[in-house]
Amino acid sequence: MTAVTAATPQLLDVLFRCRLIVARFGEMDMLGWWNTKGLLGRMGSTVMARGFPHTHRFAQARTVFSVARSRCREVHALQDAVTLWDLPAEFEDAFEDRWQHWIHQAASLSETFQGVESLAKSNSMLDGLGRMATIPDTTLERAASLRRGPDGRSVPISGIITIDETAIGMLAGAFARGESGQLAVPFARRGAA
Repeated sequence: MTAVTAATPQLLDVLFRCRLIVARFGEMDMLGWWNTKGLLGRMGSTVMARGFPHTHRFAQARTVFSVARSRCREVHALQDAVTLWDLPAEFEDAFEDRWQHWIHQAASLSETFQGVESLAKSNSMLDGLGRMATIPDTTLERAASLRRGPDGRSVPISGIITIDETAIGMLAGAFARGESGQLAVPFARRGAA
């Protein structure tokens, strides 16, 4: 089984930023991978702020994360795999527990949310992950060099044996192997080196 390093606050923050960036790029007005349209963009922020004045950014994120997870499971479901949206239970539990901290420290994520809102289709997902999620260039270059699986709907990643910053960066960065309208879900098999 894939080992889980300690789900430190810093690692969970990186995961949150990676999920946020990939979620925005996957929306219908960007790459069209899942059925939300601009919810993480400026229009979505404006609309959601009316109903959730203090927590709208987190309501936006939670909604698109849920849709992205569902769509990825629909496109490429493997019971023995980890993806950016489906990490081991203990990691997902720690991520869920961190939500309240993020909500109470919303100002620290303000720049990230604004950066995500301003992303355009012409931007590079890998550049966004490097800038806003601080994923190292070497990790992103490795993710960019991966090939799609034979089904064209997945991107197998070998060598992930622990869930750490590199693994999260690879699982996020490999989404860049997808194309407009053609989702390719990056995954690593549990316990596969």
